[in-house]
Amino acid sequence: MQTLVFEDWYKNHQERILSDFFTFLRFPSISTNKKHEQDIRKTASWLSEYMKGIGLEVDVWETSHFPVVFGSYLKAGPNRPTLLIYHHYDVQPTDPLDLWENDPFEPVIKENCVYARGASDNKGQCFYSLTALKAYLELSDRIELNIKIVIEGEEESSSKGIKGILKTKAQELKADYLIVVDAGISHIESPAITLGIRGILSLEIECKNSFVDLHSGVHGGIALNPNRALAAIIANMWESSGRVAIPHFYDDVEPVKKWKDSLDMTFDQDLYTKEFGVHAFSHEEGYSLRESNWLRPSLEVNGMWGGYIEPGFKTVIPSKAHAKISCRLVPNQNPQKIAQNIVEYFKKNAPPGIEISAEIGEGYKAFCCFPDSVIAKTAVLAYEEIFKKPCKYTACGATVPIVTELAAVSAAETILMGVGLPTNNIHAPNEHFSMDCFKLGFLVMTNLLTRLSQRVEQREEDLCGNSAEQERRIEKP
Repeated sequence: MQTLVFEDWYKNHQERILSDFFTFLRFPSISTNKKHEQDIRKTASWLSEYMKGIGLEVDVWETSHFPVVFGSYLKAGPNRPTLLIYHHYDVQPTDPLDLWENDPFEPVIKENCVYARGASDNKGQCFYSLTALKAYLELSDRIELNIKIVIEGEEESSSKGIKGILKTKAQELKADYLIVVDAGISHIESPAITLGIRGILSLEIECKNSFVDLHSGVHGGIALNPNRALAAIIANMWESSGRVAIPHFYDDVEPVKKWKDSLDMTFDQDLYTKEFGVHAFSHEEGYSLRESNWLRPSLEVNGMWGGYIEPGFKTVIPSKAHAKISCRLVPNQNPQKIAQNIVEYFKKNAPPGIEISAEIGEGYKAFCCFPDSVIAKTAVLAYEEIFKKPCKYTACGATVPIVTELAAVSAAETILMGVGLPTNNIHAPNEHFSMDCFKLGFLVMTNLLTRLSQRVEQREEDLCGNSAEQERRIEKP
């Protein structure tokens, strides 16, 4: 089926596509905030009905946290290959609200970009996939591919729910190919598939020195300020070379030269500064900025607080100080092991009398794959036909928590893909997604579905041709 057929379908359905996309975006499906639990469930319910309407069999899987919406089209039969598609319908919090130019859950279009929380990550990419499935199922006369799609509701809060049901849903999730459509490209004219992502661990450290906040005049010079103690410990977590100073942090890191050689490692530092306003850089000595982001583990402080932080002034020595810390991990690193090493570092380096406690969050391992799989090769062809440019191989320093475990349970060849851009402001105010990117994602997905189905048809024709040739040879005197 030609790309033009899908382009015409998209053009004819554009108004309805946008209307449904806006409905999806209006749900404040913030998984990190318990007050949005009903919003999460309403989103899952809406998705379920929408997916039924495009021709999928749908189940809503309850978990220990938020629902997973699972859709399937299995009419190709058990002897045909199966594609599994992953997305998430939850979104990040909207703070700080005062920096948004519009209500984050009332989408608007400006210069052909949709502005809303989740417009890119991941509702935009999810919805062009669903739109592609709708078009493909409507327009295809013969479908030689089984399709499954799993959409979870807490990717932004560590995927605890789906993680807990993977083993019990292993049969439903079995597939030949898995595409995680939660990645992106560096530029709208630079198609790429993602061959790897880093893992993650997160923890919150509490540093305590008194029962209550203390008057900084009465107690200053006597009581050690937990803010000061915590800041001093954190300041020493890195060497001047950029290397993480936590003992045993690098023990399990393995060389990745073979994998690295597959990747496009280019990085335009001037463009990065122009796009994000960053002028100070931090990378590990001996490694480029790109290598430090894709191929090396990192440690970051995501937030620190203690004492009075509201408007005005309050002269206190706080009883407690806090820090939220996360690490991005590379293949073979164990999140739980690294987390324990960090906690031990804080306890060992705390001044006498300071109490250190920690709350360790979920941890997930890194994932990487190679470009020689069927799904990788097919995705490259799909990108190249739609973009009319060579498709590159990249990695990503971020994390999609469940990928490694989902790939193992599904036993599928796996890649990450998408058309999100670095400038989409994901996780930040004024998140947006170009409708040009939306259309490109739609066309790449329909092309990929078509190619995977045609691959089966071609293989059958080849087999039939070989059988006929063998019969002729047998009949020949």
